[in-house]
Amino acid sequence: MKIGITCYPGVGGSGILATELGITLAGRGHEIHFITSSPPIRLTMDFYDNIYFHEAEVINYPVFKYPPYSLCLAVKMAEVVEKFKLDILHVHYAVPHAASAYLAKKMCRNCNLKIVTTLHGTDVTLVGSQPGYLPLARFSINESDGVTAVSKHLEEVTRSLFGITRDIRVIYNFVDTTKFKPGILTDRRRKFADDNEKILIHMSNFRPVKKILNTIRVFEKIQREIPAVLLMVGDGIQRYEAGQLVGEMNLQNRVKFLGKIESVEHILPIADLFIINSVKESFGLAVLEAAACGVPAVVTDIGGLPEVVINGETGFVTPAEDTSAMAKMAVEILKNNELYNKMKINARKRAVEKFDTNLIVPEYERYYEKVRMMKNRGI
Repeated sequence: MKIGITCYPGVGGSGILATELGITLAGRGHEIHFITSSPPIRLTMDFYDNIYFHEAEVINYPVFKYPPYSLCLAVKMAEVVEKFKLDILHVHYAVPHAASAYLAKKMCRNCNLKIVTTLHGTDVTLVGSQPGYLPLARFSINESDGVTAVSKHLEEVTRSLFGITRDIRVIYNFVDTTKFKPGILTDRRRKFADDNEKILIHMSNFRPVKKILNTIRVFEKIQREIPAVLLMVGDGIQRYEAGQLVGEMNLQNRVKFLGKIESVEHILPIADLFIINSVKESFGLAVLEAAACGVPAVVTDIGGLPEVVINGETGFVTPAEDTSAMAKMAVEILKNNELYNKMKINARKRAVEKFDTNLIVPEYERYYEKVRMMKNRGI
């Protein structure tokens, strides 16, 4: 198949999932065309013969207060669809990408293009639910030829928020368990912690919904009882505020901000525990990548996180915003070697048996084939 993929190219889970999907599909013989504003962060063009990148260049013109990204994107989508005769245009995020895809399809009236929209969460729970965008989000979802969601929770929220009755296929995020795997990386570990210290890790885009300040507060409680360091991987709007809080708590030597790391499979295996305090999280790709590396997690009981972490087996699920409960569960894991080893094994096993790339990507292929056979919607 010839498949176009549009996503946000940054470090968020949606862009990473879309990029890894495209790379894997290319490896399985499909022709992949990324149509994005810049090359996705995990896409290295040098290594792929059947992957193409098309830049959706935003036009700046003095009359526009805000450059019309979604319109420029629609034009580029239509151009690529017609030139390369794409079968599927797979867009990640209903707003604005599905809307742009719909417009592009209208511009290509003689093509047999099918639009598949994957919902990731922010496009539904934050952006799409706003009054100014809700009708557009609902329309874009309903007019897509196929719709997928990355968790059962997100499917249910989408139906509730928008009154959606059409089919939404739940296809979970996935992880390459041959790349993300446990490893004994003693020298790398010693760059961050002494042998007697535990390493905790958090990885996100530091948006307010990730509650990284709570992550630091949780760690402050943990390190009172266990020698430990916290590695903060990522960057974003709350980075400065987080640094201030670390200073106020006198944790400068305990909390290390590593910034954005592209190859996180080289840092995750050195961790003893992954923690995330999100108050909105449709799946939790970073948690899954950690699990594949044999790293248990303590997470909040929010969104799709309980679908990734099995409470008491691969980690603990705690009430949102309850930093004391999260710290208590983290200490329990780190102090109990038998429990820790059980969770470490279970986390890896679940990643391999439930979320491995070779299990999930064929689901997308089968779904594409199903959508291709459908009658075009509204054309």
